[in-house]
Amino acid sequence: MEIFDTHCDALLKLQMAKRNALFEGELVNYQNSDLLDTNFKRLRAGGVKVQFFAVFIHPEFPSDEKWQHALEQIDLFYSEILGKNRLMKHIKNWQDIDLLKPDEIGAVLTLEGADAFGNDLAKLRHLYRLGVLSIGLTWNNANLCADGVGDPRGAGLTVLGKEVVRLNNEHHVFTDVSHLSINGFWDVLELAKYPIASHSNARALCDHPRNLNDQQIQAMFENSGMIDVVFCPQFINKDSEQATIADLIRHIEHLCSLGGICQVGIGSDFDGISSHITGLGNASEFPNLINELQKHYTEAEVEGFAYRNFLEHRPGM
Repeated sequence: MEIFDTHCDALLKLQMAKRNALFEGELVNYQNSDLLDTNFKRLRAGGVKVQFFAVFIHPEFPSDEKWQHALEQIDLFYSEILGKNRLMKHIKNWQDIDLLKPDEIGAVLTLEGADAFGNDLAKLRHLYRLGVLSIGLTWNNANLCADGVGDPRGAGLTVLGKEVVRLNNEHHVFTDVSHLSINGFWDVLELAKYPIASHSNARALCDHPRNLNDQQIQAMFENSGMIDVVFCPQFINKDSEQATIADLIRHIEHLCSLGGICQVGIGSDFDGISSHITGLGNASEFPNLINELQKHYTEAEVEGFAYRNFLEHRPGM
């Protein structure tokens, strides 16, 4: 069964490896490196048809270096992920997914946190031209667009943040709410045509600020938003480094109980998590999740979670 995965951090790993190589470290081969949960070999083995690749800049980096970090990761997306394998195809607009051949994997470029472009909307427009199709305004920190879930102030969107959402709408780009403060979330829901939670779970089952509460979940579904479950054990079981596939399915069941049977998907966070679900250690093990889902849901529903729900809720549909 085909899988659409809306979040991984392979670009950050590739960048750090390249920078370390300058000091006699080793480069990471995207095709088959065991250091990457989402290398090409593992995507192929797991049945992944579309993989989202996030550009993430750590908030502690000096502000005048963040744009360069973003460009480095995007350059690696082009050179290492697309440039060395003819079967990895850049999804530059949402219709490109429909043009993928049976043996090809679509690669979507995303931005996790607006820190990269600061208050320079010319840089944001350049990111659109480079193919960025989903933008999360924050990571856990506050920036010039909004507060993240980790900022105690908990403010909503700034004037700049609201303009970014409007530009996302204009360019048929997702606005990702997974790391936003609660007030920021509600501001996005008022403005965004294309909201998505690319990697979040249910807070009712795991009381972590990165998860969505029931009111947020219902609002996402009412606004045609996708919620893609994340594989990070700490977002599945509170204060735990361990989780099972059954534990993850509990979150899917809860989302479905709130009306999300046609709006739940997968956002693994592979390459961005330090511990893994038992049986979901990397992208090659996606069949383990599908097999377990098939014990609880119809084949059509499982296809929905795996890829079809996304196809029906991508921008422009």
